Amino acid sequence: MSEYSLAFDPPLMNAAGSLGFAPDWRSMKNLPALGAFFTNPVSLAARSPARGERYLPYPGGFLLHTGYPNPGLRAVIRRHAAQWRRQELPVWVHLLAQSPDDVGQMVRLLEGIDGVAGVELGIPPDVDPGTAAAFTRAAQGELPVLARLPAEQAIELAGVVLSSGAAAVSLAPLRGALPLPGRGLLRGRLYGPALLPQALEAVRVLAGIGFPVVGAGGINRLEDIGAMRSAGALAIQLDAVLWRGF
Repeated sequence: MSEYSLAFDPPLMNAAGSLGFAPDWRSMKNLPALGAFFTNPVSLAARSPARGERYLPYPGGFLLHTGYPNPGLRAVIRRHAAQWRRQELPVWVHLLAQSPDDVGQMVRLLEGIDGVAGVELGIPPDVDPGTAAAFTRAAQGELPVLARLPAEQAIELAGVVLSSGAAAVSLAPLRGALPLPGRGLLRGRLYGPALLPQALEAVRVLAGIGFPVVGAGGINRLEDIGAMRSAGALAIQLDAVLWRGF
């Protein structure tokens, strides 16, 4: 188990991928007060955007397929570390787990940077428990680790990553597919209020087992935040609602 016990005050933060790589107070002035800022997902090497269609709406939400484009961690540090240091909001850097070696290198690069409070480790979808454990162990160091689990596998993997050193778990967006007319299916991450029942159930089950969990998914109203807290979430991550407001 982790030596860290997480507490966020207030217990709200943005989900990775929703507000960029560093806080921008001009764009955040109308948002609710946050207890931490989570960066866009970052890989060790640069990643290009996904090609073709990236956004498809459906009743109750929308699908995104972006490929998690980013310039690579070293470039992100060069461009944004000074801003992380200057502001009071704790920054959590979201790391894309592609190999245990990559994860270890990224954590070492972040240790000692003022303003970085921790790392959120994005566990890839469809991994087996042994791989999830290896990623989590590779992230151990001077910073607390929040393991973001594929929502579909959260109950299966939570105990594994917590016993491997994660301080808590968070929930990645559910994934799905929608038809592209005449071009097959577009697969990607799902957002929107239609996901709230599944997100609440995942939080209820994980918290009921005794696992520390940050709730996310489908939050569209202020009442949804209260429902997540009542289900046992120690904190809540907001995603698409930040782009339009409550």
